[in-house]
Amino acid sequence: MTEDTRKSVEKQPSWRMRKMGAVAAVALLAGMAAAPAAVAGPRGDRRGEVVSVVPVARHSRAEVARGLKELQVGTDSLRYGVRAYRVTYRTVDPYGRPTTATGLLTLPEGGGRTLDLVSDTHGTMTDRAYAPSVAEDARAQSYLFASAGHAVAAPDYLGLGKGPGRHPYMDTRSAVTASVDMLRAARTAAGRLGRTVNGDLYATGFSQGGQVAMAVGRAVQHGDAPGFRLKALAPVAGPYDLAGTEVPALTDGRVNDISGVLYISYFLVAQNRLHPIYKDPSEVFRAPYADRVEGLFDGRHEEEDIVRQLAPNVRDLLTDDFYRQLTRPTGGFREALRANDHTCDWKPDAPVRLYAGDNDTDVPIGNARTCARTLAEQGARVRVLDMGPVDHGGSYRAALAGIARFFGGAAAWRGVA
Repeated sequence: MTEDTRKSVEKQPSWRMRKMGAVAAVALLAGMAAAPAAVAGPRGDRRGEVVSVVPVARHSRAEVARGLKELQVGTDSLRYGVRAYRVTYRTVDPYGRPTTATGLLTLPEGGGRTLDLVSDTHGTMTDRAYAPSVAEDARAQSYLFASAGHAVAAPDYLGLGKGPGRHPYMDTRSAVTASVDMLRAARTAAGRLGRTVNGDLYATGFSQGGQVAMAVGRAVQHGDAPGFRLKALAPVAGPYDLAGTEVPALTDGRVNDISGVLYISYFLVAQNRLHPIYKDPSEVFRAPYADRVEGLFDGRHEEEDIVRQLAPNVRDLLTDDFYRQLTRPTGGFREALRANDHTCDWKPDAPVRLYAGDNDTDVPIGNARTCARTLAEQGARVRVLDMGPVDHGGSYRAALAGIARFFGGAAAWRGVA
């Protein structure tokens, strides 16, 4: 959660600025043209099968450029206008049971018929209505990469957007299945729209999505997405090291109070549905927060709403016994951290760039440095790109144009672009 978020909690501005620390980049793009028609898909319960494709936006190159400039994101990679579609597809829930999810497919208006694919995974969000396939405010990065000439698949994840149920926050396994199945669905949907996705994959993501991007890259390289080949990996400000960096940072000032309260409460409530962290919220949360915390994460509350109704800091939110677990995890909490850590413990065959900011008090830069060391120990080609004295959202704004150039250069080097 950035300074923008803290200000919005204290004073509501005349217009709503979506936070980049807890969500994907803000897009102030005008002229959305949504069409009511849907492209129906086949029935069945196979993973990645398309259920429907609904147009949700269309923008000229000039409109994309104007919105990105307002965000202070470089526009030198832009070449085309874009069209965006909400794709509903079949996937599985955290228990392997059939379900559906939604995501945003964005295509360039122009360029070749055959396109490579960018996987873009978003950051923490609590309000399902702010997912990329639903909210125009969450699409800036998709428009950037599509305008540069790529197809872009941006999953909403489970329980966000138009998908059923509650979001299993920070459950890496289901985030990967939803993201990989979105790749399959994007390939099918693009084909129905007259474009061919060639299978070359460029993976990026921000915050929670940075960690997901790293795990998606591993899944693709290990063959979990047949027909796709990982070509470059460029996550931004991901919490790659939960147990060693991110969770301890909640206790020593490296993570700011408001973001810390949001992240740890969301994590505990969501992970408790998958791991036995507590039987009653009062075992973890102090009164009066224990009585309300689970209801706040129902997919209908915005981040500002949630933090207003919880404690001002992590120390006052958690019981004494559980607060000690932040530095010495035990039981179900330790199990949850282990299940969702180690996303950097592999050797990517593709080049990796990790983007981070020095003044990030949501996801400290130590996450990227630890990830880079772990990848390098496996023999990976990895660089940490320090975006300088910027906060969480600032690291994303500073990184986006460079990622677009990185992906474009990697594609051109292989004769794709």
